[in-house]
Amino acid sequence: MDPSTQDAIRETLRLTRENNQMLHTMRRNAFIGGLFKFIIYAVLFAAPIWFYMTYISGTVDNLLTAVDKLNGTASAAQTKFTGFEDAVKDLESHLPAFLQPATTTSSTTP
Repeated sequence: MDPSTQDAIRETLRLTRENNQMLHTMRRNAFIGGLFKFIIYAVLFAAPIWFYMTYISGTVDNLLTAVDKLNGTASAAQTKFTGFEDAVKDLESHLPAFLQPATTTSSTTP
């Protein structure tokens, strides 16, 4: 083998090793980047759930309990108001002349 061929082979071997090293580095960086992206997306997905369960859940439960109590109070008041309306109608039916507005005719002449 002549020296120029040996030099070409050595140069090709050196370039091949350098290329192989760059490919390994690129592959490792792609894996680390993918792992980093997975961790970031997992945190972005899990953080609101954790925040809700840790801080907001108790407040929301208290709020829902208060709303349920308010709805119960409103329905009880509605029932009492309906009873009051029935009592007024019953009173009107027993005393029709008493609750009628007075009709007076008064005329003024200028």
